[in-house]
Amino acid sequence: MQYSRTREQQLSNSDRSRPAHKSAPLGKAEDIPAALRDGNKIRSNSLQSMNASKQLPLGPIAIGFGLLLAGGAAFTFTTTSHEPPATSNSMTSSGSINQPGSPTTDNSQPINTDNVLNHLPYTEAPDAELVSIGGGYRLRKTAAAKFQSMIAAARSSGVNITTISAFRSVEDQKRLFFGVGAERGQQPTKRAEVSAPPKYSEHHTGYAIDLGDSSVPATNLNQNFETTPAYKWLKINAAKYSFELSFPKDNIQKVSYEPWHWRFVGDINSLETFYKAHNLKDK
Repeated sequence: MQYSRTREQQLSNSDRSRPAHKSAPLGKAEDIPAALRDGNKIRSNSLQSMNASKQLPLGPIAIGFGLLLAGGAAFTFTTTSHEPPATSNSMTSSGSINQPGSPTTDNSQPINTDNVLNHLPYTEAPDAELVSIGGGYRLRKTAAAKFQSMIAAARSSGVNITTISAFRSVEDQKRLFFGVGAERGQQPTKRAEVSAPPKYSEHHTGYAIDLGDSSVPATNLNQNFETTPAYKWLKINAAKYSFELSFPKDNIQKVSYEPWHWRFVGDINSLETFYKAHNLKDK
C-alpha cells in the first residue's frame, strides 16, 4: 500500500506545472513543467520508498520503477508536443513587431524606388484627361487651366512665355531617347542626363511642360534660359499657379539642370505622381 501511495503522489506531481515567468522567453527554466524541472526530487522520493520497502521482492519494485519512468517519458512527450511553435517575427528596439517582408530597413527609411538611369517610372496619362493648350500641345485638364492663367498673367506683365513641349507618349519618347541619342552618338548613360528613357519621362503624365521665351528663342532648351525675362518671371510667379521646376541644380536624380522644364503639382493626383515615389537617396 505504501508503494501505491508513492506512485500516486509521483503521478500527481507530474501533472503540475509552474506558471511561466512573465519576462522569461520560451525554453528557459522558468517555463519547464514542475515534473521535468524537479526530477531530482522525484528520484529522491523514489529511493526513500525503496528503502522503506526492503521486505518486498525485488521483481515488483523493479516493475514499479519501470512503470514510473515510462509514465514520465509519456508526460514529457505530451508536454513538448503542445509547445507553441516559434515565431519568425522580430522585435524592433521600440518593442514593435516587424512582419516578414516589411518594407522598412534598419534605419527605418523607405526602400529606394526602382529607376532607370536615375529616372523614375511614370504612367502615360489617359487620352480622355488631356486637353489642348494651343500649338498642338496638350496637358491634363487641371494643369491646362492653371497653365493658361499663368501664361495670361505673364503676358499682361510684358513677358512672352512659349510652349516647346508638353504631353509626350511612350512612343514619342522612344524616338526622342533612342533616335536622337543615335544621331548624336550618345551612350544611354550620357543620353539620360538630358532626356528620360521611355516610360520614365515626366511628360508621360500630362503634368510636365517645357517652356521658352519667344523674345529670345536661341535660349530654348538651353541652360542660359535662366537669363531670360520668361524664366525670371516664372521663378517668382510659377508657384502661384502650382508649377515648380522639375530639375533644379544639383537635383537628387542627377539629371542635368533644366530651367525650362516645369511640372504641375496643384492637385492630389499630380502631388502623388511626383512625390510618392521620390525615395531616391542623395549619394
